[in-house]
Amino acid sequence: MSEGRDTAELGGRTVMVTGASSGIGAAAARLFAARGANVVLMARRADRLRELAAAIAAEGGTAVPVPGDVTVPADVERSVSTAVDTFGSLDAAFNNAGWGTMSTPLHELADDVYDRIMDVNVRGVWNCLRHQVPVMLAQGRGGAIVNTCSTAGQFATGAVAPYVAAKHAVLGLTRAAAAEYGDRDIRVNALMVGVTRTELIEQALREVPELEKGAVARAVQKRLAAPEEIARVAVWLCGPEASFMTGAAVPVDGGCSAV
Repeated sequence: MSEGRDTAELGGRTVMVTGASSGIGAAAARLFAARGANVVLMARRADRLRELAAAIAAEGGTAVPVPGDVTVPADVERSVSTAVDTFGSLDAAFNNAGWGTMSTPLHELADDVYDRIMDVNVRGVWNCLRHQVPVMLAQGRGGAIVNTCSTAGQFATGAVAPYVAAKHAVLGLTRAAAAEYGDRDIRVNALMVGVTRTELIEQALREVPELEKGAVARAVQKRLAAPEEIARVAVWLCGPEASFMTGAAVPVDGGCSAV
């Protein structure tokens, strides 16, 4: 989906997007590029990243793929270094990579599932912050970071318990980083995302169709989100119009948090 180009908003800035191979991450990458940003694409699926970079180029944007896993510090460091080496800076980041599984009672959940949920969702954001913040500090002109959280980061949603715990941790990391670096003009916010039609969610809905009914029932708008609807808020938070926002848990959830 292309939303047209407005290069004035983020022109000349460099943005790193994780989880960029599909869903919210891919939608955000295209929108960042449409707003004039140079985009560093990070995800595990190299073929998807190459296809996305080519699509962005065809739309008049600039993107470079950096295949990698957010749970591996060296991969994250390589992505950050690529931003600086290729474009001269890292001005914003959308730490969007995440992983979860279908609802399973806590006492039935395997240890390896717990480990992976915590590793991708918490350690992944931790690794990103650990490598993004020093570059922004060294540049001396601040920056903006958005971490994808979830409504599960504020209340139990029916998701598996480790996912709820992980997203609470992401919100905690977001607020702690915002408090630590606010006086250096690095803004850090979290998106509290409702159920969105991503590749992972669509797969879950095919396997257990009744999940959609429950998700729709919780939303005031009585529907699921499109990835582009989440992406627009992430891009806005990284832009100049959100300059006085940091440490915020921004709900993009169709009204789930209102009831």
